[in-house]
Amino acid sequence: MGSVEKETKVFDSEAASSMVKELRDEFLSGKTRSYEWRVTQLKNIIKMCEDHEQDIIKALHSDLAKPELESSLYEISISKNACALAIKKLKHWMKPEKVKTSLISFPSSAEIVSEPLGVVLVISPWNYPFLLSIDPIVGAIAAGNAVVLKPSEIAPATSSLLIKLVGEYLDNSLIRVVEGAVAETSALLEQKWDKIFYTGNGRVGRIVMAAAAKHLTPVLLELGGKCPAVVDSGINLKVAARRIIAGKWGCNNGQTCVAVDHILTTKDVALKLVDALKHELEGFYGKNQLESKDLSRIVNSNHFARLTKLLDEDKVSGKIVHGGERDKANLKIAPTILLDVPQDSLIMNEEIFGPLLPILTVEKVENSFDVINSGTKPLAAYLFTDNKKLKEQFVMAVSAGGLAINDTIMHAAVDTLPFGGVQESGMGAYHGKFSFDAFSHKKAVLYRSFAGDAPVRYPPYTNGKLTLMKALLSGSFFGVIYALIGLSKN
Repeated sequence: MGSVEKETKVFDSEAASSMVKELRDEFLSGKTRSYEWRVTQLKNIIKMCEDHEQDIIKALHSDLAKPELESSLYEISISKNACALAIKKLKHWMKPEKVKTSLISFPSSAEIVSEPLGVVLVISPWNYPFLLSIDPIVGAIAAGNAVVLKPSEIAPATSSLLIKLVGEYLDNSLIRVVEGAVAETSALLEQKWDKIFYTGNGRVGRIVMAAAAKHLTPVLLELGGKCPAVVDSGINLKVAARRIIAGKWGCNNGQTCVAVDHILTTKDVALKLVDALKHELEGFYGKNQLESKDLSRIVNSNHFARLTKLLDEDKVSGKIVHGGERDKANLKIAPTILLDVPQDSLIMNEEIFGPLLPILTVEKVENSFDVINSGTKPLAAYLFTDNKKLKEQFVMAVSAGGLAINDTIMHAAVDTLPFGGVQESGMGAYHGKFSFDAFSHKKAVLYRSFAGDAPVRYPPYTNGKLTLMKALLSGSFFGVIYALIGLSKN
């Protein structure tokens, strides 16, 4: 019996256009505007996470050798928490916001109505392939949009699982997943969307923004940058070292957009900090850290080669004070600390996104702020100090997507804070209510009756009417009284 080859459908611009039309037609039916539809989808995401937790963990391990704890806490639990918060707050978020009106429109009332944007595209990255696919979708669904998710092909196991699970648990007439690589992403970017949410690097971010500009599509870009940590003297170095490790190697082995990229400190603190980091790393990951099962691997051979190139540069290779071991066959690089690398080195001129941690020294800790501000604005910046004045100076002087004092990455887990970049580290923000707002249009609505129709706004125009209108626009109650008195005398 002859075998029958399975026909593979090509996802090109025509297929993308057809899909977007289907979703838009369904969106225009008004189905997503109901509270019930939104809550049902959010509850189904929670059920999906609970029913398939082990499947998700296995997929993440396949893609990144991600430890089960990191997968369970940082990908699955945070996704579920985002859904739970949206379910709890959704009625309040959807309720029109009453606002005050001014004398110019008296008598009147006004409100701000949050309405869904329409059909949105979410392009997610490979480093947190489950969380950074689901988390933006939660905001898009809560706001009442139709959604297309394009997961990263660099995390194929998670991408494949997402298309399966979304197909089973969510409303596929309004929520779709498209797998593929550059060709499929390009086909999607050719379409007219109501918003594009992209998480990844600046190079692709520019491509996304250029494509969006053709249709005047708004974008939310979550990018990255070289996130610095400034370490002051006279602090608890043990706790600081543990928190730096947690925000560097403890989150996907440095492959995180808000991971500590490099440290800035004074010469006298640097050596003590190196010792503290070495001691804590050994406690966490053992003597042979290259073999630790609690560290993710590098995602693929291209990124392994990129990191190797940073480490092997002549002016850098001699600066290693800890680690540096590599296992090319298993794509593993041990936690590596470098001291006093030159600022013109490759490692200091691109986002590291891996387990390499350079430490730069400055004469005074305050000089660190100038070093940070001389580069592009990072997604996050960190300061370890007990000095109140230095904290205030850091908050005022350093521009970054977000800041954390005496810790790393934790600000991203606080759902009352916006998470997003500035300039080259991104634009727009999400998490919690900010996710709902990111996918909503804030529609201004003014209500008036047919009563109180003042002739002052209509021709013929007179000096008296001009005086009264100026008073109304300025909001001056006494100015209005004086103008009315003046009009009555004419």
